[in-house]
Amino acid sequence: MSIKKTLPKKSLVITDPWVNLRQLTDARIALGRAGGSLPTMPQLEFQLAHARARDAVHLVFDADGVQHQLQERGHTVQRIHSEAESRRVYLRRPDLGRRLDDSSRSALAKFAAGGDSGFDAAFVVADGLSSLAIHRHAIAVLQLVWQVLMQEGWRLAPVIVAEQSRVALGDEIGALLGAEQLAMFIGERPGLSAADSLGIYLTYAPRPGRTDAERNCISNIRPEGLCYEEAAQSLVRLMVRARRLRLTGVGLKDERGEILHEERY
Repeated sequence: MSIKKTLPKKSLVITDPWVNLRQLTDARIALGRAGGSLPTMPQLEFQLAHARARDAVHLVFDADGVQHQLQERGHTVQRIHSEAESRRVYLRRPDLGRRLDDSSRSALAKFAAGGDSGFDAAFVVADGLSSLAIHRHAIAVLQLVWQVLMQEGWRLAPVIVAEQSRVALGDEIGALLGAEQLAMFIGERPGLSAADSLGIYLTYAPRPGRTDAERNCISNIRPEGLCYEEAAQSLVRLMVRARRLRLTGVGLKDERGEILHEERY
């Protein structure tokens, strides 16, 4: 008796009719299908993006390197740390990332007590959930903003480099420095199309207890998203309006036409 070998039917990849839209976005759309499943290549690309996002979250923050780059550009730098003593604790206890540890609080209080307080603005460079974003983008954007504000005569605090930090950590920092407003440059939660997205959170009259509704956020800062120049211009506009209106958050909008010195960029 002969036994006929049955070969599996060849599965064909069916192209999605929206495939041309993929030229306009990094989002995972129009991936096509093979039977009832994703084609092999999109599935592998998904796994790679997921691995990159996890790596970005766990990447060790090169605080020494960031401090060195800032000092090379003429900045005075203060290093601080949250109460989350390690990355593992930071990820499991978000509340600890919102509070300064005792030594950092004492150092900032001592600095302010020496007569260095009452700044027009302060800037924090913080690892957040993507140190990669800070390593790649933060200093370039900060330099653009810093140059404009210095030309306008703003009194700026030393740059704060913060480790294991959440956004709200800036409230305590700003209060200790007596800063009128504080901008925190922080690595955003990595997504499956961007592991190095930088965010900037601006808070007027920072103090512990401020809510996210009292902040303005500029998001997705990276070459493939919001470019450095546009992000810097947006932050300067917001800071100038915040100074005039004495607020940030839901009551403050980025309106291009109101800044007289915008053309200086």
